[in-house]
Amino acid sequence: MTAAAGRPGFLGPDWTLGADGRWHRRGARVLLLDEQDRLLLARGHDADRPERSWWFTVGGGIDEGESARQAAARELFEETGLRLDAERLVGPVLRRAAVFDFWALPVRQDEVFFLARIADAPELVADGWTAIERDFMDELAWWDLDDLEAQHLEVFPARLPAVVRGLLNGWDGVLRTLPDGA
Repeated sequence: MTAAAGRPGFLGPDWTLGADGRWHRRGARVLLLDEQDRLLLARGHDADRPERSWWFTVGGGIDEGESARQAAARELFEETGLRLDAERLVGPVLRRAAVFDFWALPVRQDEVFFLARIADAPELVADGWTAIERDFMDELAWWDLDDLEAQHLEVFPARLPAVVRGLLNGWDGVLRTLPDGA
């Protein structure tokens, strides 16, 4: 534990203890599609249950003084090596309040998702992963939406393939909201 409000040492300064007793932060994520309409996802596992694995979107916490758009672009670069100008990110197109266990602690992350497209799928690198990310993230992969729906691991958010299908022809300007916990 750190001295900062009893925050566990692995949680960064962007996490605060909420009134509900959960650690909380704001997050920004990227729905990145390639020219084949494949979606870029990361696969991770529970620190306390390594046999539990799931797919999720690239992104993370918003640093102090940083906009959600800037955070999404920074996280994309840190987690994949892909550098996109923040202004190329469309949206936010989606938001949700995610409640989950992170390192066996109940946490809540209020997330916004941006949409972006790239012409081709370049090589992905994990050189920018933090020590925490290296401990729970396993791989990055491009997913065909049909294959993503058919695979056996959990996907977060749970309705991700349907949401992305609704964005394949571009964003209509409507900020979609997933129910809490979705």
